[in-house]
Order: sequence, then structure tokens, then C-alpha cells
Amino acid sequence: MIENQSLLGEIPAPLLAWYGRSARVLPWRSDPQPYAVWVSEIMLQQTRVEAALPYFQRFLQALPTVKDLAEAPEEQLLKLWEGLGYYNRARNLQKAAQIIVECHGGNVPASAKELCSLPGIGRYTAGAIASIAFGQREPAVDGNVLRVLSRVLLSGADILKEKTKAEFARAISAVLPQDRPGDFNQALMELGATVCLPNGAPRCGACPLAAICLANKTGRQAEFPQKAEKKARRVEARTVFVLFDRAGRVAVQKRPKTGLLAGLWELPGEDGALSLREAENALRAQGLQVQAIQSAGKAKHVFTHVEWKMEGVAALVEGTLGKARFVTPKELEEEYCLPSAFAAYVQKLPALWAAISAGPEA
Repeated sequence: MIENQSLLGEIPAPLLAWYGRSARVLPWRSDPQPYAVWVSEIMLQQTRVEAALPYFQRFLQALPTVKDLAEAPEEQLLKLWEGLGYYNRARNLQKAAQIIVECHGGNVPASAKELCSLPGIGRYTAGAIASIAFGQREPAVDGNVLRVLSRVLLSGADILKEKTKAEFARAISAVLPQDRPGDFNQALMELGATVCLPNGAPRCGACPLAAICLANKTGRQAEFPQKAEKKARRVEARTVFVLFDRAGRVAVQKRPKTGLLAGLWELPGEDGALSLREAENALRAQGLQVQAIQSAGKAKHVFTHVEWKMEGVAALVEGTLGKARFVTPKELEEEYCLPSAFAAYVQKLPALWAAISAGPEA
């Protein structure tokens, strides 16, 4: 049971008044068409607004309708998503679009129940779309909302538990305004994103709920929200090969269809941190002739449950490498979706090519 729920009835008036004055101007708010709201919510699941905004604009320009999304080639879809990460979001977005075209005449369904039946749409996303795009009285409880409500109510419930999320959703449902449910949900999210900040750093002086908030009254903001400690992230060592042919093209290959970064393009690599000699031996063992080789530097990339610690190796090679293909830097930039895990090495391509092609054996 969520503590101090009676306070929730005091939230709507000051919250909506603040939202009217302070809400950021965003395209899916200015014109809350269902398709635009849906795309924005999927992008914002793991991405800050500032980072998602240019992706959203580019995505809607390239694929302006549900039908366009449903029919887009996967390579185009993933290229549009490149840099956002969590690529299953894009794949599920397209799967849902195909269902909407086939079963709903290309129109995003209005009910939260129907929305929840689509790939990639859970309880929160369904509530957000239904309330913002269709004016339905549905709660939308994300991490920002959970943080705000935990502090306002001084709730010690573990916000990582599905039971807690469901209880907060039920509690909010009782106070959702009849006429502005979408604005109310967005206002709570906005408050968490811009004022009731995480990591013990809320801007309580700017908060419209400061007079209501029990954490503010008792000086215990840093204690909330409460959540169970996450398991330690697994660390994996990896060697990344930046392989050039004599034309300055770089080798890329597709990852397996399942697992981490499934089906995406990557720079070839090996498990473990290989020395230059070990890396050269590994390349020769795969049938390549190594003309020159050097370090490409270290890099790190953090996924949700895994951290890659990478050793980069640049080499000038001749021959073929399994199913890898050599592409020009321009082709790589315009046509191939390479995950941000490899960004550190992609950014170095001109310098690495200049150095490796000028080597004594080149």
C-alpha cells in the first residue's frame, strides 16, 4: 500500500498551473498526433529529450506515416535509429506498425488495452499514448513520475518492483483530471525530468509541489525514491579490428541474429584483450595477409548489463575475412548502421588510415 495517498488530490491544480508556464516546447506536444506521440515515447524510453529530438525530427521526415514505417527496409530503419541504441525498440516499432496497418487500417489504436497488445508497448507507453494523443484517462507512470511521487508521499516502496509501479498507477488514476489527463501525465514527467532531479539533487525552490512534498518538508529528498541495489555489471574484454584494404575501405560484418546488438553491423573482433602479436596471428589464422598493424587505442562502452573494455587494432590487410565486406567511409556513414559501441574507432578512421597507409610496409 502506497503511503500518504490522500496528498495526491492536492497535486493537479499547482502541477498543471506550473506546466502551463514552464513546459518545454516539443513537436509531439505542439501537435500531439498519435503516430508522433508513439514514436516520441518509444525514443524516450532510454533517451533524454535533448538527445532524442534530432532523431525524432529526422525519423518523422523520412517516415511520416505508420504505413511508411511498416514498409521501410530494415537497413533504413536501423540507420535512422543509429546512435539511439537499444535497437529492438526500432524493430518492435516496425512490427507494431505492420500490425496497425494490417489490423487497424493504419490508425494507431486509441485504447490502452489495444496499445498494450502491440510489440514494444507496455503499460506506461500505452498510458502515455492514450492520454496524450487521445485524451483518455489513463495513468503513465515512468521513472520520473515514480521519483516525484515517492518524494511527495515519502514512500519507501521499491520503485523497481512491478507491484509498486502498478500501485502508483492505480493511485494516480484516482486523481487524473477529466479534461487534461495528457497534460497531467506530461506535467509529472516534466517535473521529474527538469526539477525533481535524481541523485539527491532536486531543485525544490522551483517545484510547484514543494508545499505539499513530505520529503521537502522533512529534508529527506536524498533518501527517495528507494530501490533495491542492482547487480554488478559484467565486464568483458574485447579486441576490435579496424581493417583497411589498399583502397582505404574498412571491414564491417553483421553480428548474429540473436544476442547483444543482434543483426547489426560491427567492426570485426575477438573476445579477450589481444596483444598486437596475438591480433596479427589471429588475423593470419583467418586467411588474411597483414601488411601493417598498429594499436588503435583503448575504448569502453557500457550496455545495460555488460561493459566492454576494448583494445583497438588497426591493420592493412589483403584477402577476405569470412562474411565481412569492405566499405568506403562514406558508405559506412550513409548506408550502414554501426552501433555507438564502435563510435570511438569510427571517429578515428581518417587518422588510422593515414597512419597505417604511411607505414613502412604499406
